[in-house]
Amino acid sequence: MTIPKLHPLIEKITQRIEGLTPKGRVLGEYITAQPRKAVFMTTKELAEACEVSEATVVRFVSGIGYDRYSDFQQALRDFVDTELTLLDRLDIADMKAPGAVRFRRTVAEEIDNLQQLYHSLDVETMAAVVDVLDRRVPIHVIGSRLSYTLAYYMGWAMTKVRENIRIMKGSDRTTIDWLTIAPTDSVVVIIATSRYSNELIRLGKLVKRLGQTLVVITDSATCPVLQFADHLLIAASKHIPYLGSPTPMCCLINYLVHELASRQGDALKDHQAKLEQSYWENDVLFNMKDIGGRTLE
Repeated sequence: MTIPKLHPLIEKITQRIEGLTPKGRVLGEYITAQPRKAVFMTTKELAEACEVSEATVVRFVSGIGYDRYSDFQQALRDFVDTELTLLDRLDIADMKAPGAVRFRRTVAEEIDNLQQLYHSLDVETMAAVVDVLDRRVPIHVIGSRLSYTLAYYMGWAMTKVRENIRIMKGSDRTTIDWLTIAPTDSVVVIIATSRYSNELIRLGKLVKRLGQTLVVITDSATCPVLQFADHLLIAASKHIPYLGSPTPMCCLINYLVHELASRQGDALKDHQAKLEQSYWENDVLFNMKDIGGRTLE
């Protein structure tokens, strides 16, 4: 299988730069040399930095295949996000700002991310993934590092809706065993967040070789696991996070589970009644009454 280009934006610029106008080449060279500066610039700021007009910036963006400057900026954001180290992110995070400023900025950025999710994903694409999750086959939900938190949440929530759910860590080599002995018609969900772990890429390749159905939920179109996906959902962040921005993906997971639950009919009540009975019998959750029905004092 051909390995995809990880950073298509830079590929587009380098492939087309010779066919651009002299001013377009100036823009292309500046962006490829200073992507971490360019990613935060408006059209006006980028034009001023390269000593060209804003119209030239708009034509340049169109010339390399983007309908809008915001689309170009998102692609550049994805590229920069993948390359940034923890130390680079610390420089961007502005830790010296007052706490109240950081709080408001954090909330505002997450609202931006949710608005982007709202406008970027269509219901039909998400419904196709729910169709896959609704199959009467085993489902394995896998994550690694930050994305394991999301995988655990998705798997945990799905156990409240249907049977045959297994949550697995990408860093646990026994995951390879479980996937290898799983039925061919199994569904595997890999959740991957930037910076992408090599173990999830290897597992994606394994799932493809085994012929199982792979759903990839990720935060960028440059995610290297996507090359193996049968179905994909991208909950892109509009901002570059310091350590991570799980809000859009959590919201997407919530929708998928709620939609899956809505399709279960009477089977959902039977499934959840069985769980509640087990919770009660094994004293799993705090309750104001004990098993004998007496109110606790």
